[in-house]
Formats: sequence, C-alpha cells, structure tokens
Amino acid sequence: MKAMAKKITWWAAAEIIGVTDRTMRRWRERMEEGGYAGLADRRKGKASAQRIPVVTVEKVLALYKDTYFDLNIRHFHEKLRDEHGIRLSYTWVQKALQGAGLVAKRHKRGPHRRRRPRRPMIGMLLHIDGSKHQWLNDDRWYDLIVILDDATSEIYYAQLVEEESTRTVMAGLLEVIQVRGIFCALYSDRGSHFFVTMKEGEKVEKHRLTQVGRAMKEVGIQMIAAYSPQARGRSERSFGTWQKRLPQELRLAGITTLEGANTFLRERYIGEFNAKFSVPAEEKGTAFRRTGRSDLNWIFSVQTERVVDKDNTVAIGERSWQIDKTQFRNTLARSTVTIHEHLDGTVSIRFGPHVVGRYSSTGEKLTSATPKQRRGKGGSMEAGENQKQVSTGSHTPLGISPTPRDSHFPTAPMMTAVIAKKTAKAKTKAKTKTKAAA
Repeated sequence: MKAMAKKITWWAAAEIIGVTDRTMRRWRERMEEGGYAGLADRRKGKASAQRIPVVTVEKVLALYKDTYFDLNIRHFHEKLRDEHGIRLSYTWVQKALQGAGLVAKRHKRGPHRRRRPRRPMIGMLLHIDGSKHQWLNDDRWYDLIVILDDATSEIYYAQLVEEESTRTVMAGLLEVIQVRGIFCALYSDRGSHFFVTMKEGEKVEKHRLTQVGRAMKEVGIQMIAAYSPQARGRSERSFGTWQKRLPQELRLAGITTLEGANTFLRERYIGEFNAKFSVPAEEKGTAFRRTGRSDLNWIFSVQTERVVDKDNTVAIGERSWQIDKTQFRNTLARSTVTIHEHLDGTVSIRFGPHVVGRYSSTGEKLTSATPKQRRGKGGSMEAGENQKQVSTGSHTPLGISPTPRDSHFPTAPMMTAVIAKKTAKAKTKAKTKTKAAA
C-alpha cells in the first residue's frame, strides 16, 4: 500500500518484504490485472509433483495398524525401508502417523543439558545397568542387564534375568573379561550389589566393598558411582532404545520364553543392534588387556568367611556342609575358612590355599571324575586326601645305586660295613691294653 501511494519505491518494498525486484514486478502486474485476488498462490488446488500415491499411504497406515503397532516411528521407518522396500522420508512417515491418530505427538523437550564427551578409546570406560520391563509382551517382568562401551556404545553383553543381583552382574562382568580382557573403569548406579551407601542420597562408602567391588579390586578395575540418572545418560538412552525395539522384535520372531529370548540376543540381535547404533571410537587401539589369571572363577564368586564348628561343619543360613579329615590337620574345628559360592551353583571351601571341600548346588560332596589309583595290600583303591599310606613288610626291597648327586649320603649296606669296622678296631684296641697291663 505504501508503494502504491508512492511513499516508498517498489524496490524498497521488495527489500522490506524480502523478495527480489523481479518478484515484486510480477506481483505488481498481477495486482493491476486481477486486484488483490491476483496475489493468491497460483499453486493452490493443484497436486504436488512429489505427492505420495493414495495406495502407498493406505499400505503404510495398514502396516503400522496391523503389524507394527507397537514400534516407534524411527523403528517403523526402518522396517518400511528394509522389509517392504517403501522409501519415504522420516518426516513424512511421522506426520502421516500423527495425522491419522496412530501416534501421539511428542512432548516438549526437557531442559538443556550438556552431554559428557565420550572416552577416546575402547576399554577405558564400560557402563553396566539393568532395566526392568515386560520384555516378552506379557505380564512377566524381567531385568535386562547390558554392558556397553562408552567410546563406541557397542554392546558387549546383554542378558535377560529374573532379577538383577550380585550373581547375575558378576556373570556378565566375567564373560566380558574372558572375551575382551581387563578394562580400566566400570560406571554404574549405586545399587546395593555395586556400592555400600549408609544413607539414601549420600556418597558411597569406598572402603567398604561389596562382592562385586571386591572382585573388581582384585582384577584391577576402578569402579565409578553415578549420582543421578542424567549422569548415566548414555546407558539410559540406550535402554530407551532397547525398550522400544526388543519387545517388538521378540514378538515378530514369535519368542515367548526367557531361554529363547537370550538365544535370540546372543545369536542375532546384539549384532544387529551394534551395526545400527555403535559409532567409531575417536582414537584407534584398545585399552583392554588380556589377563593371564586362571583363578577368575574363584574371584567372581560370593565369598563368605565362617568359623568351623566342633563337628567340622560350616553353615550359611539353613545350608550346612561337612568337612572331612585332611592330611595336614586332623580337625579344622574353630578354624576360619572361606566359602566360595560359584556362579554355576557349586560351593567350594578353602582353608588358606587348601581346598578342603567341593559340593554341588544341592550340598552333595563332589569327587574327582578320574580319581588316581594306587596299589594296596587289599587291592586297588582310590587315592584320597584323607587316606594314609599303608606300609607292609611283604614288599621286596629294591637295590637302587646312589646317583652322583646323592653319593655323599651313606646307604644301609655302607652303614653296616662302617659299624663292623669300628667294632673290630675297638676289640683290637682292648686286647692290646690287656696285654700291656699283664
């Protein structure tokens, strides 16, 4: 209106509106010919050249409604591309599902937080956490324990268990160490199986170790406690992805059992998950180091010290184990022993470096599968720690000549000859004295 009133030039009007001089001249000509109606968008009422066919739209909505109803938009967009060959933009799929009322619009984002930078090399920091969810799409709740690398977000271990506990956490850490090696640090929440916290919300007791803390200290791995979910943002975001994808993948695969789900995780899904969501590390190389320790099964066990009763038994709660007689001591009564409850359910009892008993998960004493055999007076018998050697006079002595190394030790025949020689000399000396006295 100001340009029409000649208060400003058409060039100035174009600059204020933000269009070119050429566009402004066209608009002026269209307004002069058709008035204000000539300024209307001439594309109105015409179909876009990039318009999606109605058949494709109906197919996309039907697939989501009938088959992929519990997938998030990103997951569904990948399924359209990989499984059905429908290549549409993510934004179009999002708007189509939201417009059809099949997906709710996103909530407003929370406050901005600064993301902690990744560690530059794999093996420097590993995250461990558990998430309780209805993973099998029914009323059963299981914990998913996941161990991932901070540098790449690669999943090293994922397992569904009845409940996150000391034993299930130890099993995951032991497998990672056996496959990958010793890493530098472990980042976790302040669960009771990771840290001892006297009061809720306070700092952890670094000098009071749990069973997991003791095992990590023995292999030389530092433990870091997180004091908020935001501090564990990388693992929390990973679990958000797990909860929106794994139950749907298990349903599509027809898996309804815990054993089948864990097999599916190991043989297929962990690899697919890493291929989609892992990123390359900032630096090449690895901070993992191979361990030459052969006692990992002893380290990763629940260890409890107990004093042996007078009847040579030890007990934890309602469970009791009988200790047999040993070679080095007749009785272990009033001695302190260590009970190792292994991850496979077996129990071992140690007195210092000596293993004084092995038992099954039901409390039965375990024996060697191939016991050593030795000869005895009554025939062959199993050689055991509590059996004494039996010596009899029926054995024929073996004449073994001494080796040069042992030549300075007199044998039995040599000792007999020496004694006889000394005796003869003594008798001769006595006769000489008698004759002299006479």
